[in-house]
Amino acid sequence: MSGPTLVIELAEPLPPAALREFRALMVGLSSHFDEKRRGFFDVNVPAERLGVEDRREKDWRKPFPLPLLGNTSADEELTALVGFNPQREDWHRPFLVHLMGPGVGDESTFEAEHTDEPVVEAILGFRPTHAVNVSAGCNREIDHVTTALLTAAVMDVIGGVANVELLDGQASVVAGLPGVSGIAGDDWMALGSAEFLRAWVGHPAFRLVK
Repeated sequence: MSGPTLVIELAEPLPPAALREFRALMVGLSSHFDEKRRGFFDVNVPAERLGVEDRREKDWRKPFPLPLLGNTSADEELTALVGFNPQREDWHRPFLVHLMGPGVGDESTFEAEHTDEPVVEAILGFRPTHAVNVSAGCNREIDHVTTALLTAAVMDVIGGVANVELLDGQASVVAGLPGVSGIAGDDWMALGSAEFLRAWVGHPAFRLVK
């Protein structure tokens, strides 16, 4: 995926009831839903369904002539032929949200991402048996916000601890936010709750790693 990714660390396999609630959440949030396998969802999630206000102007999909037309006026037929502004974004954000680990799929990816992490395990208080990756398909500011909020929504249902990579200088800011469990990896990783993710989104310095 071309956007940011967050990881939810899990202390145990998801029981069937939690997996059903996870699926129901993704169905409810999505404008497009495709289940690749059990616990693996290819979805489009409108930002508004995550509580992000749509601040686009009312005529945001108004047809306009291509930039090559410069300041010249175009008649209605030419404008219609050109179509909508391709640079104006659709807030139906694409995501891959997938459970991984023994018995569910992507075991090699899970193992590669969870080797030799004693400091992380000490902060978590457990050795992860499974994880959920939330990966955005785009890399605009809104994609960073929706990735964090979608991850928090999933955690509300299945639990777990968010594993968030940090940019240089962010550790000191993140450390003071509510819901932070700890900072690891020489200040490049933060671990915390859904409350932490929502607080981080609201901070002026918020930006995920891509």
